[in-house]
Amino acid sequence: MQKYIELLKRLISTPSFSKEETNAAEVMRDFLRSEEIPFSIKENNTWAFNKFFTPEKPTILLDSHIDTVRPAKGYTNNPFEPVEQGDKLFGLGSNDAGGPLVSLLATFIHFYERNNLPFNLVFAATAEEEISGRRGLEIILPKIKPIDFAIIGEPTNMELAIAEKGLLVLDCYAHGKSGHAARNEGENALCKAVDDILKLKNFKFEKSSDVLGDVKISVTQIEAGTQHNVVPDVCHFVVDVRTNEHYLNKEAAAILDNLLLSEVKPRSVRLNSSGISVHHPFAKLIKSKGIKIYGSPTTSDQAIISFLSVKMGPGKSARSHTANEFIYKSEIFAGIELYIELLEELKL
Repeated sequence: MQKYIELLKRLISTPSFSKEETNAAEVMRDFLRSEEIPFSIKENNTWAFNKFFTPEKPTILLDSHIDTVRPAKGYTNNPFEPVEQGDKLFGLGSNDAGGPLVSLLATFIHFYERNNLPFNLVFAATAEEEISGRRGLEIILPKIKPIDFAIIGEPTNMELAIAEKGLLVLDCYAHGKSGHAARNEGENALCKAVDDILKLKNFKFEKSSDVLGDVKISVTQIEAGTQHNVVPDVCHFVVDVRTNEHYLNKEAAAILDNLLLSEVKPRSVRLNSSGISVHHPFAKLIKSKGIKIYGSPTTSDQAIISFLSVKMGPGKSARSHTANEFIYKSEIFAGIELYIELLEELKL
């Protein structure tokens, strides 16, 4: 399994910010060539099918991303230098999502030449996940469909995120009328925005989820005014909404639009909540092994796929996007073993 640690070290040494993943994609392709595994490419995305792919069988996608965020402030080592200290491997992207990525690849290669698999496997190393971009997994889905089930590799401590919340960002504009602050003139857009923000604070979506809980609404940005003595005629504020499976983002946006007096403009409605039922064979298998099942508040590539999926991988989410990011090599080895064990036993 050491070769997968060496691959991860190569990836750490290769800067791969979102939309700048060309060199990291080539690292993945070099590795697949060394394993004599044919693959397909589209832009910075790479994917491969198991050797004995049979269209009549159900297909499972094993996907993780090759892009990283930019280094957080506070790094005391070189983020692009893989440093091993005992069991720890430091480096940008080691935990999110290098560890899950190489673990899923190892799992795919383990099954690659198996001619009696009850399902097909597709491995994908994709781009732009960190920015929910449109040139990542989304552009290769037409090439690999139909998919019956997907495991999205993200650091979950090898616990199962059975579902994840959707992400809806709203740009809201309260409109007023400008006037001199010293006189009783104008209509203060800032005050109107505050009234709407209070509505949001007190509002609760009716349907709660057993796994994901309530829809979460957070006002995260606000701006208004040009100078101290002018009543602002417009106030812009941003609302971060994390939806559960009971509401499509489009529906949630319409509900909030009706609630507020401010003009409401969704940036996008494509990142919907996703997941599987607790009665799905994979969820039941996980439960039988005593592994924790939970609902994730964060988004991943699950948000852009329409078929059933889960999020699971070695590493811990709390380490993602932090200075001196790291993963334990033992987490990767254990993750590979568990992925293989689960697929050996899974019956779709």
